[in-house]
Amino acid sequence: MIEPKAVSIDGKDFILSKFPAIAGREIIAKYPLSGIPKIGDYQLNEETMLKLMSYVAVNINDAPVSLSSRGLVDNHAGSWETLAKIEISMMEYNCSFFRDGRISNFFDDFAQKLPQWISKMLTGLSEQLLQKEKPPSTS
Repeated sequence: MIEPKAVSIDGKDFILSKFPAIAGREIIAKYPLSGIPKIGDYQLNEETMLKLMSYVAVNINDAPVSLSSRGLVDNHAGSWETLAKIEISMMEYNCSFFRDGRISNFFDDFAQKLPQWISKMLTGLSEQLLQKEKPPSTS
């Protein structure tokens, strides 16, 4: 565990840790976007959540045990709300831009750029579709 930090969430004790570099990059790249309804991929989001939770531990017989399986997560988180709070705590602990309210700035920037990205993507797709739908020339 990298820089373990003991926290209590909903009356239960957990140990958060920092992500190693490559795993952290993967989690941060996949986790937020895969959870967006109708755009994201729930299965990918769940796989990434399980990877994130493998960096959370609980003490069992005075030894930290990583929550590295669905069963361990279900048994120790108990409810989806507690799980969500753990996930948020992990993101805050591992990502400086999630701390101190800076996440709202991140999402404000993201929300401003998203329509531009969508417009650019849809314009490109509609141009491709229009080229395919043109009837062959009769001349």
